[in-house]
Amino acid sequence: MNWDADLYLQFAKERTRPSSDLISRINLLQPQRIIDLGCGPGNSTAMLRQKWLQADITGLDNSPEMIAAASKSYPSEKWVLSNIASWSAEIPFDLVFSNATLQWLPNHGKLFAHLFSQVALGGALAIQVPAHYQSPLRQVVDEVSKDPLWSDRMDRARNALTFERPRFYYDVLQPLAKYLEIWETEYYHVMDSPKAIVNWFRGTGLRPFLGSLESEQQKEKFEQMLLEGYTKAYPQQNDGRILFPFRRLFIIAYR
Repeated sequence: MNWDADLYLQFAKERTRPSSDLISRINLLQPQRIIDLGCGPGNSTAMLRQKWLQADITGLDNSPEMIAAASKSYPSEKWVLSNIASWSAEIPFDLVFSNATLQWLPNHGKLFAHLFSQVALGGALAIQVPAHYQSPLRQVVDEVSKDPLWSDRMDRARNALTFERPRFYYDVLQPLAKYLEIWETEYYHVMDSPKAIVNWFRGTGLRPFLGSLESEQQKEKFEQMLLEGYTKAYPQQNDGRILFPFRRLFIIAYR
């Protein structure tokens, strides 16, 4: 699937805030080598640079569109086109960082243990992934995907993202880490309308569902049904806008 960097960045402020919060909690004084796995258009990598000016920082992503956008916006940084699932460091990194990416990969037990093994002694693995297990955002799209018009083509889309509970990651990383922090934060984004929520989702988790449909007409119908569901699920505030809660899981494991 191709990624649309411009669509993703329509909500750049909201998508960047969790990255900032994660970076602020990393207790490393002067990491020399940092890698940003799933760097996207480079906004999270730029925040890493703001905190650690002298570090050797690499942004890695498997999307040519995202790497092109990152290279254009931040030409002085180092960008690598590669797949996280098959990535290994030639030399361990002081900080292995990933913001809102690893949910796209399966087998988190094996994956997280592998990523932690790429951390240098005294370094850290720092990760943020969405945690909207029971949110209307997810429940409505699952319901719409089960419509008889397309349900038989939606199994892969319904399983495209990996969601595990905090206790799962604790059991994976606690035996390996010197110190482990896990927490969740629910952000309340102010949206102009239910349509804005559809646009938010179109840039990320909606992509596998739309990619499973055969025609533009089906995509339009799918989005219209989604919009109707979100209109019911997310009521308007007094000023006409919508509070859109979005929960995220944070993990920092120190080696």
